[in-house]
Amino acid sequence: MSKVHIRIGGVPEHFNLPIHLINENGTLAEHDISIEWTDFAGGTGQMTKALREDEVDICILLTEGIAKDIIKGNPSKIISEYVITPLTWGIHTGIDNSLQKKDFIFDKKHAISRFGSGSHLISIVNANSKNQHMSADKFTVINDINGAIESLNALETDVFYWEKYTTKPYVDAGLLRRIDEYLTPWPCFVIAASDKILEKYPKQVDLLLDLIQESCQTFMHDNAMIPLVAERYNQQLKDVERWYHSTEWATNSWVSDKMLKSVIYHLKSAEIIAQDEVIPELIWKK
Repeated sequence: MSKVHIRIGGVPEHFNLPIHLINENGTLAEHDISIEWTDFAGGTGQMTKALREDEVDICILLTEGIAKDIIKGNPSKIISEYVITPLTWGIHTGIDNSLQKKDFIFDKKHAISRFGSGSHLISIVNANSKNQHMSADKFTVINDINGAIESLNALETDVFYWEKYTTKPYVDAGLLRRIDEYLTPWPCFVIAASDKILEKYPKQVDLLLDLIQESCQTFMHDNAMIPLVAERYNQQLKDVERWYHSTEWATNSWVSDKMLKSVIYHLKSAEIIAQDEVIPELIWKK
């Protein structure tokens, strides 16, 4: 098998450490795979755009975000589940905002990284689960977590959804205040690849998946990863312990059709996609 270079991206968060480790320790190079990693601080919406525009070959991104974007024409496929436990979203506000957990939040201004991102979609899904509706004028694009901190504390926006443990250092530092949490009703992260890379290098992509899944298996059974995550991602050890012991990674490439049906149901219920939307093939058929 000839050597192949693959452009891969994900959020700059602790979930992706198993991939970084096999790149750093030479495992990928031993199998004639080189990767060019890109951090996407803007999250899933930024990654779906990069896949569409052929700026990246493979991304690790939110299940609901890539499903929606493939339905809307993104020339990509889901090639594997990645983190199979749900994502715990922290619901945040500014330090001087009077908003509390008991308060109604769906008529407030929501900061989102971009339209189509997880911070956008999940706020709608959460509202819909409580029989509420959020109009487009309730959302303000702030690009990333730094933009959210600035916007929330200037009281330009009131609510911001982002992964709980990633935002915990900002909460501890007094830059954000977490008022609630929301748990996604499906596995949080999948791996998606462009149709172009799947057609050009199917065997190498399949091998890359095997190596990632082996790394995830090792990661889940090595408690030494806990202090490593705490150090590399500037998190408190007790927070990483809770996260580590409540998170499970996929160790094979199976993607649940039932899970994707559930995602599509919620996307339709939240009016993110139309009820009569034609659903294309979402999963890579090897």
